[in-house]
Amino acid sequence: MPAIPTLGQLRSRSNGRVGRRRAAAVPVPPTYVVDCGVYVDGVRQPGEWTHVEAIKEVRERGDGFVWIGLHEPNEEQIQGVADTFGLHELAVEDAVHAHQRPKLERYDDTLFMVFRTVRYVEHDSPTTANEIVESGELMAFLGADFIITVRHGNHAGLAHLRRELDADPERLLPGPASVLHAIADHVVDHFLVVSERIEDDIDAMEAEVFAPRTRVTSEQIYLFKREVLELRRAVLPLATPLRRLSEGYTRLVPDEVRSYFRNVHDHVTTVSERVAAFDELLTTLVDATLGKITLQLNSDMRKITAWAAIVAVPTAIAGIYGMNFDYMPEIHSRYGYPAVIAVILVICLVLYRVFRKKKWL
Repeated sequence: MPAIPTLGQLRSRSNGRVGRRRAAAVPVPPTYVVDCGVYVDGVRQPGEWTHVEAIKEVRERGDGFVWIGLHEPNEEQIQGVADTFGLHELAVEDAVHAHQRPKLERYDDTLFMVFRTVRYVEHDSPTTANEIVESGELMAFLGADFIITVRHGNHAGLAHLRRELDADPERLLPGPASVLHAIADHVVDHFLVVSERIEDDIDAMEAEVFAPRTRVTSEQIYLFKREVLELRRAVLPLATPLRRLSEGYTRLVPDEVRSYFRNVHDHVTTVSERVAAFDELLTTLVDATLGKITLQLNSDMRKITAWAAIVAVPTAIAGIYGMNFDYMPEIHSRYGYPAVIAVILVICLVLYRVFRKKKWL
């Protein structure tokens, strides 16, 4: 039988429990917060941070910046971040509801930039694919000591980019503007990849259109052109914001970062020219497809006309001798029937050779 503890032993155990302190709980970020980091001299500081603790740490230090990543937050979720960092309500509304074109706006001492992201959807054939370009959106709030990214869509995540920057602190020394440049470069690099894959698809479609027995229709080319339009909507409007950032639009972008934005702008120009060429080429393919259809119809009409002319010969002769007049000299002739058949065959053969020579048959 186990021994019953004494009253003194019970008090001793109770005092021991009261005397022990629980370890401080590590703050768990909400699900819509992808990551929140504090960077000082380009180096990410250890620990888990809430957005309030992170900006407090940076401003108490008087150095560094905060990088917060959000994924599809609603109005209530983003409001706390907006209040802490002083984000403008119009920019916050755009970040929540998305469906924005690429743009750059300045609200007091904060920049708000919108990117449209794209992803190439793998498929067997460009003529049978329902979707080739998948698009999403990426917004960035840039301040003197923070950058906040808001992502919409299931692709174009920034986790890999963040790991690259964490491993190379020198790239982050200029501050949060260097993160904005890295994001812009990351988005535009995806533009280049997608445009190269689309170029391969257009080459394959062009070869198929001009194949002897093609099954490509103008509707299929038009649908592909709509997918290229999705890429165009992401690329073309982005050129102006990047040019403004490279020309000293705001003091939030240091001089040493502006030249890098100029390089990204050059890449966007390259993709824009590619997309314009894609659009022209696809328009040409649509015209070529319609032209091939017209030529095929003309060829079919020639064949029908030729056979109709050949069939008309026996029809006309049979019609003449089917009138049942008594005084038709060939009717009572012994060789009348074979003579008529021979005439029909000769005329039909001559017509066939003539049409064959003209390539109507």
